[in-house]
Amino acid sequence: MLTVTLTAWLPQLHPPKCDVAKPPFGQCKSANSMQLGVLVMGLGLLSIGTGGIRPCSIPFGVDQFDATTDEGVKGINSFFNWYYTTFTVVILITQTVLVYIQDSVSWVIGFGIPTVLMIGAIILFLVGKKLYVLVEPEGSIFSGIGQVLVAAYKKRRLTLPQGQMDHHGIFYDPPPKLFVLSKLPLTHQFRFLNKAAMIVDNNELKPDGTPVNQWRLCSIQQVEEVKCLIKIIPIWAAGIISLTSISQQGTFTVSQAMKMNRHLGPKFQIPPGTVGVISMITIGLWLPFYDTVLVPALRKITKHEGGITLLQRIGIGMIFSILSMIVAGLVERGRRASAHLHPMSQVSVFWLAPQLILMGFCEAFNIIGQIEFFNKQFPDHMRSIANSLLFCSFGFASYLSSLLITIVHGVTARHGHPDWLTNDIDAGRLDYFYFLIAGLGGLNIVYFLYCARRYRYKSGIQSLEDQKPYLDLELVDPTKQ
Repeated sequence: MLTVTLTAWLPQLHPPKCDVAKPPFGQCKSANSMQLGVLVMGLGLLSIGTGGIRPCSIPFGVDQFDATTDEGVKGINSFFNWYYTTFTVVILITQTVLVYIQDSVSWVIGFGIPTVLMIGAIILFLVGKKLYVLVEPEGSIFSGIGQVLVAAYKKRRLTLPQGQMDHHGIFYDPPPKLFVLSKLPLTHQFRFLNKAAMIVDNNELKPDGTPVNQWRLCSIQQVEEVKCLIKIIPIWAAGIISLTSISQQGTFTVSQAMKMNRHLGPKFQIPPGTVGVISMITIGLWLPFYDTVLVPALRKITKHEGGITLLQRIGIGMIFSILSMIVAGLVERGRRASAHLHPMSQVSVFWLAPQLILMGFCEAFNIIGQIEFFNKQFPDHMRSIANSLLFCSFGFASYLSSLLITIVHGVTARHGHPDWLTNDIDAGRLDYFYFLIAGLGGLNIVYFLYCARRYRYKSGIQSLEDQKPYLDLELVDPTKQ
C-alpha cells in the first residue's frame, strides 16, 4: 500500500496529468518503464500480502474458539457469518466513500487512507499477540499427502480385509497429534488408500511405535485426511461455475447502469460502478437476521446445529445465482426494448435492484456456505489451504467468465450484425448471455446435487477430551504409553 500510494503522490512515479479536451487532444503521455515497474511491484506486493492474509485470517479466528465445547461450536458457526458481514460492510464503504474520494478529491488521500488503516491493523494485531491462541506449525501438509499416495502405491498388491474393518493390529492407528481436534475413523470410501496404513510386519515399526519409513506406512488419520481432500474436490469444482454469475456484477451490470437513468434527485447522479452495493446491503441486512433469528428457529425444527446442512446452504445459494441471471436477462430485455422504442427516455437504474438483491442472497448462502464447508470438512491443520481454495474459485470463475465472453464474441458475430456482447449493449443481446449463464448454472446444480448426495461429511470418533489420557501419557512419560 505504501508503494501504490507513492505512485500517486510522487510526480516522478506517474505520468503528467492529461486533459483529453485540451491540446494536443487525447495525445497523453504514457507511463515509462520505471513508473510501470514501480506500480507492478506495488500490486505484486499487495497480491502476496493478500495471499497471506485472506486464507489464514479465518482459520486463525477459528483457532480462538474451543471446538470441544457446545459454546465453542456455536461461536465458530456465528464467526463465519459475522466475518463475512464485516467483510461486506468494509467493501461497501470502499466502493462508495473511498471511490468517491479517489475520483473527486485526491488519489493520494484515497490510497493513503487504507495505507494508514493497514499500519493501524498491524499495530493492533501485534498488541493483542499475547491474547491469541497460537497453533504451532507441524511441517508441510503436502509431504503427508504424498506419503499416503506413495505408500498406497507401494502396497497396491496387498489384499484388504473383507467386511467390517477391525483395524487393531492390521492398520497403523497411533494416538492423534496435539493439534488434531478429532480423530477420524477408518472408512470404506476410496478403500485402495487404506493400504497405506496396513502393517505388513513388525519390522515397519520402531520400538517406540513410530514408522520406520513414513513413505511406506502411514496412520489411519493421514489416510482419512487425504480422503477428505479427494471428496471435497468435486464440490469445489461445482462452486467455480456457480461463482461465474457473481463476476458479472463488475462488468455487464455496470454497462447496463451506464445506459440507464441514474439520477437521484435533480443534482446527484449515482456512479455506475457503485450499483453493486445493493447486493452488499442485502448481505449486511440478511446475515444478522439469519444468524440471530432464522438459524435458532431452524435448529428447533431440524435439530441441526447450523439450522440446515452446509451443502444445503451452498445449493440454495446456487439456486439464487440462477434466479439472479434469469431476472437479469428479463430486465435487460425490457431495458433494450425501451431503448429502441423511446431513445430519449431511459429506464431507472433501480430496475437492476432485483437481480442484485438475488445475487446478495446467493453470496450470503453460497459463499459463506463454502467458507464454512471448507473450514469444517478439511483436516484440522489444513484450514488455510481450505480458505485459499475459495479465493482460487473466484479466480477460476473470472477466467471461466472471460472464456465464455471470448467464445460468445466469436460464435455470435455475423456479417453486418454485431455479436451479443458488443460494446453498445443496445445493439447486442446481453440478455441471451445472461440466459446462457443461467443455463450453465442449471446444469451445474444437477452435477452439484449428484455430488452432494454421494458426499459423506467428515466425522470424528474421538474428541480432544477423549484423547486426554493419551496426551497426558505423552507429556508425562512416553515410555509408559
